[in-house]
Amino acid sequence: MGTTQLESVPEPKYWHLKTVIGEALDSDFAVGEILPNERELAARFGVARATLRQALEQLELEGRLQRRRGVGTTVAPPRVGVDVSTTQHVWPGVSEETWQSVDSTLDTTPTAVARLLDLAPDEQVHVVRRLRVTQGQPVAAELLYVPSGSVPELTAIDTPNGPARARSVLRELQRLALDGQDRSVELGSARADDAKELDRLPGAPVLVVTTRYLSEGRTAAVSVATYRADTCRLTFGDSGDLVMAS
Repeated sequence: MGTTQLESVPEPKYWHLKTVIGEALDSDFAVGEILPNERELAARFGVARATLRQALEQLELEGRLQRRRGVGTTVAPPRVGVDVSTTQHVWPGVSEETWQSVDSTLDTTPTAVARLLDLAPDEQVHVVRRLRVTQGQPVAAELLYVPSGSVPELTAIDTPNGPARARSVLRELQRLALDGQDRSVELGSARADDAKELDRLPGAPVLVVTTRYLSEGRTAAVSVATYRADTCRLTFGDSGDLVMAS
């Protein structure tokens, strides 16, 4: 069988440079260390700055580097494991020190979420907003949609919107018996609000994890969590890890 046209195309120079820089990151730099500027790096590796930028962009997409506003380009920490198995049945907020409650408001839900909750599109629910932070960096933003029927006692809690009310919603939700949960994962693009919270540009690749919590034969809550695709990997309980490269 002859060589195809694609197989005959030489490897781009930036792709080879990416491999070389990746090896240098393993041997010469520590996690969190700031890389030299582009001029110094281009001189070190003997390439044009345009080629260097392509290689750095690819390493950032693969989660090896992070570009932080006001800091520069740093060596990224190991990817964060995102457990997408449904073997552990726990409510949000139970023994989750990596999640920080940010806010809770009354609002309507996206149509897809309203359908999962079996609610009218204009019906208001409690919307809890949380951030998952690892090594001081946000890696995920979550919106948890909780119908009033799932937390009937919450109306008696005189707590204004904010982190305290978010924690109150979670505590009330945990009073229910959790029958199970199901979860779906898809690759998406960061919306403007998620991108701001995750320190990414709008449109950056993200993993969208949607979890439906079941109690007494109905959907008691729905979580839509947006994870940075460059810093997270999916884990499946005892079945091992699946590394997601954007």
